[in-house]
Amino acid sequence: MVPESTHVKAVYLSENTGVLSTDLSYKVLIDCSTIDTVTSLLVRTAIASAFPTATFFDAPVSGGSIGAAKATLTFMLGTSATSPHFPLLQNLLGMMGTSIFPCGGPSLGLTAKLCNNYCSGLIAIATAEAMNIGIKSGMSPMVLADIFSTSTAQSTINDKWNPVPGICPEAPSSKGYKGGFKVQLMKKDFGLAVDAAREVGAKMVLGEKGLECYEEATKDPRCFDLDSRVVFRYIGGDENWALKQEKEE
Repeated sequence: MVPESTHVKAVYLSENTGVLSTDLSYKVLIDCSTIDTVTSLLVRTAIASAFPTATFFDAPVSGGSIGAAKATLTFMLGTSATSPHFPLLQNLLGMMGTSIFPCGGPSLGLTAKLCNNYCSGLIAIATAEAMNIGIKSGMSPMVLADIFSTSTAQSTINDKWNPVPGICPEAPSSKGYKGGFKVQLMKKDFGLAVDAAREVGAKMVLGEKGLECYEEATKDPRCFDLDSRVVFRYIGGDENWALKQEKEE
């Protein structure tokens, strides 16, 4: 698993040091990077051409650093459930994750991941904005988060990765936004999802604005290199709400 498409190409296709420069006969290769589907298919084709007995699978993950530490990651596999390789892949990836989804075929694991991160990224922005409205109106974000969790605004972002510090003790937001999924990586994935939508002609209403938010947050020195839920800080959210609430009480 490496950050970007250029890294994946280097890992596999570099003339003297790439994986493809070795004997890959009968090898199973699994790439968990989140990249564009074109690059993934390019690498897959190059491997198949040079070593017909080798197999290559895209298998991006979701769950962040918390999921990795607890071995509860979700894997999105670019293969079908009927593939003869699926039982092996399921057993291997099951050591690191609890949810293994065969997505249908080559590159569709990446399609699933980009769709997931697009949705997750927008939910994080919406949750941050909604919580900010509540706090500025004088409401306790703890109460608001509880309401969300039992209402139509419920989401994993609200329940486990809440952008507001102090709501979820284990979330990066409660640890100075350290750890988690870096905002620049969300910008990258969100941008790839927007590009994918354009390629297939899928209309987007919130895509450009969402991407703009992550691009600007990445440029903000208060947010760069921190967890992507730092968008709460970027929009001017009150991170010291708990201290102010204590004084008022």
